[in-house]
Amino acid sequence: MENNYSYAEFLKAVGKNSSALQAEKLLNDIYMDLFLKHIHREQTKERLMELIDLSLDNRDEQKFRTYVDSLAKLEEHA
Repeated sequence: MENNYSYAEFLKAVGKNSSALQAEKLLNDIYMDLFLKHIHREQTKERLMELIDLSLDNRDEQKFRTYVDSLAKLEEHA
């Protein structure tokens, strides 16, 4: 699910494929990819927050630091 789209690439693809239907399909694919990435990121963030809370409840500093680091990396790439 690692597609990187740019406006220039979209215009280039639309220019090659003059069909409005093909352009619409490409745009829908881009939106679907972005939507799925957003959902995956939010679910991962929610799960990490739960694990952080659990590690605090269990007073497990090592796991806490691991989960906090993972959450920080996730936020960096947002």
